[in-house]
Amino acid sequence: MPSLTQPRTSFALVAILATAITAWLAAGAEAGAIALVGSALAALIASPAPEETSAPLSPDTVGPAAPVRIADAIEAVFEPMLLVEAQRVASANRAARALLGEHILGEDVRVAIRHPAAAERLLSPDDGAPGGPIHLVGLGTHDQRWEMRVRALSPATRIVHLSDRTGAHAADRIRVDFVANASHELRTPLASILGFIETLEDAADDPETRSRFLKVMDTEARRMQRLIDDLMSLSRIEAEKYRAPDHSVDLAQLIGQVKDELAALAPDRAADIALEIETVPPVRGDQVQLSQLLHNIIGNAMKYGRPGHPVTVGLRRAGTAMVRLSVRDEGEGIAPEHLPRLTERFYRVDSSRSRAAGGTGLGLAIVKHIVERHRGRLDIASTVGDGTTVTILLPTAPVSGPIPGPVSS
Repeated sequence: MPSLTQPRTSFALVAILATAITAWLAAGAEAGAIALVGSALAALIASPAPEETSAPLSPDTVGPAAPVRIADAIEAVFEPMLLVEAQRVASANRAARALLGEHILGEDVRVAIRHPAAAERLLSPDDGAPGGPIHLVGLGTHDQRWEMRVRALSPATRIVHLSDRTGAHAADRIRVDFVANASHELRTPLASILGFIETLEDAADDPETRSRFLKVMDTEARRMQRLIDDLMSLSRIEAEKYRAPDHSVDLAQLIGQVKDELAALAPDRAADIALEIETVPPVRGDQVQLSQLLHNIIGNAMKYGRPGHPVTVGLRRAGTAMVRLSVRDEGEGIAPEHLPRLTERFYRVDSSRSRAAGGTGLGLAIVKHIVERHRGRLDIASTVGDGTTVTILLPTAPVSGPIPGPVSS
């Protein structure tokens, strides 16, 4: 009759094997940790249960049964893992079968992982020492990127671990592109300023030329200032994105203040701003960021809308717990292929027109991050020749929420 300790021993063995696999596949695993796991595994296999005699264990305990236990262990890992014996796939967890196909069991591992960069590592002997990962591009889908690591369990048995690095690569690419674009955007006005300074030195006796050059230098310097301000603002908003705002903001009152500020900056367009404001409850928000959001979307509508045509700002309820803010212009509109990218940093539909209008290329990126921080939703719809509508849904403040903070102008 089997001992009651046998199931317990089996579970312990699986747990130790899972721990060992994790340690071997972790980057920078040390020999001491591997030795500790190996010792524990050896002690578990060699030690008899209290109810058993001291008779030696059957070889079957550590022979054919071992791959089954390893298969059970790797099945619990959410990333693709394969157990390879004599260059053939002896076992693969669910994630590996989903990525490579159910047919890979029993196949040569080089056929199962059809990638030229993987073949050399899969053929080379591996003594279990930590090694650098192999980067695989296009495994699974065309744009996916994977890291493959191989570790030897015995001369004929190896574990292959595939880690999806697609998201990390995309984040790195965004970061590199952002630095490159920011550098370009700053370098362009700076080069203009330096060039005009040099020219101004040669035209110091010409008041008209000096005045014209100083005006251009002032314009470029203010463009740099706007860009730096937007970069710092974006950085602050991103730093706070996981902390929800905790004040109640009267959005109708804030819209009125922003309208007055924009009308003062562009008196010739003041009459174009039309308000359609309904009575709505306060929203839960950061009044400074919401003011910036309104400046950006209403300011954009005024820049790209047709002079003399209305820029309509609407505010109304959207269900019981949301408020809908909309800003519509009657400008030239935006082609459909540009809409998904409008909130990307430095993306412009028309670069020359955007720069001429004083845009930094960060306005809608800032709007997107503010909306995300406020747990809202952003939608941009446009028809070429008819105009563009920006719609934002924001959650209302709870009735028993914090005392409303002062609205800054």
